[in-house]
Amino acid sequence: MEKKEVSKKIELNITGMSCASCAAALQNSLSTTKGIAKASVNIATEKASVEYDDGVLAVKDIIRVVEKTGYGVLSEADSADEKDKSEEEFEKARKRLIYSSVLSGTIMLLMMIHMFIIPVPGYLVMIALIGFPVIFVTGRHVHHGAWKALMNKRPNMDVLVSMGSLPPYVIGLAGLFIEIQTFIEMATTIMTLHLVGKFLEARAKGKASQAIRKLIHMGAKTANVLRDGIEIQTDVKDLVTGDVMVIRPGEKIPTDGLVTEGSSSVDESMVSGEPLPVTKKPDDEVVGATINKLGMMKVKVTKVGKDTFLSNVIRLVEECQGTKVPIQEFADRITGYFVPVILFLTVFTFASFNIFPEFHRSIIQWGAEFLPWINPDLPMLTLSFVTATAVLVIACPCALGLGTPTALMVGSGIGAEKGILIRNGEAVQTMKEIRCIAFDKTGTITMGKPDVTGIKTASDIRENDLLMYAASVENASEHPLAHAVVEKALGENIALIEAKEFTSISGLGVEGKVDGSHILIGNRKLMSERNISFTAFEKDLSDFENDAKTAMIVSKDGTVIGILAVSDPVKKNSAQAVAELEKMGIRTAMITGDNKRTAEAIAKSVGISHVISEVLPDGKVNEIKNLQDKFGMTAMVGDGINDAPALKQANVGIAIGTGTDIAIEASDITIVRGELDSLITAVKLSRATFRKITENYFWAWLYNAVAVPVAMLGLLHPMIGAGAMSLSSLNVVYNSLRLKKVNIEPDFLSGSDRL
Repeated sequence: MEKKEVSKKIELNITGMSCASCAAALQNSLSTTKGIAKASVNIATEKASVEYDDGVLAVKDIIRVVEKTGYGVLSEADSADEKDKSEEEFEKARKRLIYSSVLSGTIMLLMMIHMFIIPVPGYLVMIALIGFPVIFVTGRHVHHGAWKALMNKRPNMDVLVSMGSLPPYVIGLAGLFIEIQTFIEMATTIMTLHLVGKFLEARAKGKASQAIRKLIHMGAKTANVLRDGIEIQTDVKDLVTGDVMVIRPGEKIPTDGLVTEGSSSVDESMVSGEPLPVTKKPDDEVVGATINKLGMMKVKVTKVGKDTFLSNVIRLVEECQGTKVPIQEFADRITGYFVPVILFLTVFTFASFNIFPEFHRSIIQWGAEFLPWINPDLPMLTLSFVTATAVLVIACPCALGLGTPTALMVGSGIGAEKGILIRNGEAVQTMKEIRCIAFDKTGTITMGKPDVTGIKTASDIRENDLLMYAASVENASEHPLAHAVVEKALGENIALIEAKEFTSISGLGVEGKVDGSHILIGNRKLMSERNISFTAFEKDLSDFENDAKTAMIVSKDGTVIGILAVSDPVKKNSAQAVAELEKMGIRTAMITGDNKRTAEAIAKSVGISHVISEVLPDGKVNEIKNLQDKFGMTAMVGDGINDAPALKQANVGIAIGTGTDIAIEASDITIVRGELDSLITAVKLSRATFRKITENYFWAWLYNAVAVPVAMLGLLHPMIGAGAMSLSSLNVVYNSLRLKKVNIEPDFLSGSDRL
């Protein structure tokens, strides 16, 4: 089906899913709906992410598809109260488990007494009555889910458990009327073990997703604001841009804003993972949910609600948790067929035992020699029924479905705590295959706050005059180099003149008219294009460039009147980070518009091996393509608006969080703190997360590949199978949780590399 242009994206909180087969069924229903371009359903987060054309269908139509498939959607009000809902569901699971365990335990105790001590009068009636609530009350949601799945012709895990518990119980009731072995004990134990597994799985998934809940609850609830000169307390959700907040020592900053009065140290560890407080003074930005440590400040509100930094962090983490890794696609396809195949194998096993009784009897007798739960003296019909039930309850599609999302939940949560936001799950898999990382220079390798550190003038020009002409033109520019020139002039108390006919020449420089004179400021290439000679300053240019300074040539009415040298200090740990990347087998490159000498000097100071200089903004995409051809999978690290296309072209785009929103939106990974040592952490975290995903799939496939055939041979009791099935899912979730113990710090900071 041809997909129409996507105009909207929505995320729905789904209810009623019990296993990976449910997620696969719902995803298939959504994906095949006209007007939906892409759908992803995550069993771990119980969310559906849908990209759709709102000219073809509305949100209510999407909800109708979900409900028709047999599941529910939380309303916006319920979604806002999602934490309470999840706790409510967890409490339900706990109560079901307690009731079921007490009743099943009573049945097992009676069975022991009846079998090994003394016959219990009315034993069958007694266990049938005690077992009824286990099967039909605590297990009601399982049978309900199974019925919905069968009605939609998409059998799931509920079907396996329901068929593994209902028939044994019903057949056991027949013992009240005819001479037959009872299976009620087996039925109640299977249901109870399933509830045990679901309870433990819910608790483990809660631990996996605690990072999101922690982020949500980081925000302040109230704020002290000045209204008509009077300080009042108001709810954070009632704040509007322009409000002035009063923030005292020890208080959380309610929302993003700009300091207008006072100064203090602010704990921004929740933003960047950096433990040291950051000094804030007037005109500095502050982030909501960070903690004011010392002085009192007045802060003007600049962002509220979903526009705040914290809300964006939560959104990015949720986006990552809702996406799928390419390795998951194959597992999802298999999961869609898993339960029907198990149902077929169950019927096949039952039939095979009765068609080839001697063959199966010989295997049973062999197994009875070392497996105490096997009784070779049972009638073949009984053996076939018990074995078929074991096949039903030991199969575990949940482990396959939980392999990726639980690892992504834990990995993205760890990243968020360390100031690394992985917004695209695919980047986790791609990152391990990266062979080259390309860096933008300004704001990425360097601080992005350049200073004028050298001035050379023509013999008839004073330094102040050179600065006046240059700063007057640069005052109209937004480039960091321009800001450096303007700040230098203002620092020398030089009065600026408004430039006329200002023009920015992309990647080359700027020009304008100041006091009637035409001023041109730029690099060698710009001067050469305008036929302006700068040979008299050639040695000065070379000296500045060899010292890793960017030289800006200034001409007045076609004659060069001087050079301004601007240097941008390299970020701390940049050299160590680059060295460690090279040690990890990742080549490093720098793409910059700077001249060759300056670029090579900076690259040499941090150890970058491949330098691409004098690149115009629109040429960065082609340079990324060249690196991909030369080295293979390439990542790009940048912070500016002009980096966004290159970030998209790269196999993995990595934005420095101190940069522009456009660069961050174009990236797959965002490093909030901006220091390159966080890049090492991001690489290690991606590799560790993908390793957990592959481990999860290995154990899930191994479990099913071994357990199902063994059960088909009659060597596993259904009660053991039910326990093993629960343990298989738990193993995947807890293996993902072990990510928290992996060391992902850079070697030069942690002193070890356990990855």
